[in-house]
Amino acid sequence: MAGSGSAGSGSAAELPGLVSGWLGESGIEYEPPLTLTRVGVGQSNLTYAVTDATGRPDRRWIVRRPPLGHLLASAHDVAREARVLTALRDSDVPVPHVFGVWKTDEVPMVLMEFVDGLVLDRQEVVDAVPEPTRHAVGLSIARALAPVHAVDLARTELIDLASHKPYAQRQLKRWTTQWQNSKTRESADLDTLTAGLAAAIPGQRELTLVHGDFHMRNVIVSPDDGSVRSVLDWELCTLGDPLADVGTLLAYWPADGEAGQGLLSNSAMPGFPDRDEMAAAYLEASGRDGSALGFWHALGLWKIAIIAEGVLRRVQDEPRNRAAAFAPTTDQIDSLIAKALRTLT
Repeated sequence: MAGSGSAGSGSAAELPGLVSGWLGESGIEYEPPLTLTRVGVGQSNLTYAVTDATGRPDRRWIVRRPPLGHLLASAHDVAREARVLTALRDSDVPVPHVFGVWKTDEVPMVLMEFVDGLVLDRQEVVDAVPEPTRHAVGLSIARALAPVHAVDLARTELIDLASHKPYAQRQLKRWTTQWQNSKTRESADLDTLTAGLAAAIPGQRELTLVHGDFHMRNVIVSPDDGSVRSVLDWELCTLGDPLADVGTLLAYWPADGEAGQGLLSNSAMPGFPDRDEMAAAYLEASGRDGSALGFWHALGLWKIAIIAEGVLRRVQDEPRNRAAAFAPTTDQIDSLIAKALRTLT
């Protein structure tokens, strides 16, 4: 799946020439020149939509690469993400097709299929969706986790993707380290939350594929019926407790007036199901018990706060990593920490 890279750092200015070579190696027809446009409000891996001179809908592609500047160990691994997408190609999980991974100055970049549909990452996009469709979108997103957690790890050869040790302990260790390596300040509340989570870990009952960052902005949905057409952004994918993904989804799903609006998702807008409906939709689709969801919801908020702190640090260190929409603030991050403390108690 990997190819040899051209010289250069893979900056935005160099990407059209690099992508032209990748398309040629893949035997994909295109009409030069190519145009690349930064897409998404995500602050992690950089994502570009590629179009050729014809402007035809069937001649669009996506390029993913790590952010610019210094990266934490194991973070932003687009090559690993491409491995997961390729493994899931014949599963019940809808994912884009990966054409290949190329390295430029040891920086991996992925060329993949463009999936048409809506990415509900901005309020103006959500504004155009009728309220009944918003409700269908929410329930479809929740139900879309069930096939992720039903993936046959042996058949897809993902059984060795990550450790099989207890997942909550692994998450606490990993993200505590991420906080220490990326924080912009000290936070006594974050320390209190971390200790509280460590004391409340539920027993792990099963080991499944876990998306790791599952929320409204990381899926493509149909504008007609709200069904999920593709699940995106698998860079944090691992093996662990399936309820962790549900907790993350709930953490990214604020209600009207709650902390995190603007930083998380637009779920507080009229029409979307509430968190109880989302949890019920997943539990019905998967047949699982949700008694430990409170812990996983709090852990999801804790992890989002740490991710946001890392984004803030990267933007401070390298302003070119800022997405067009916004960057998190310390007040928003602190509000997530406070909400997690309330959720855990």
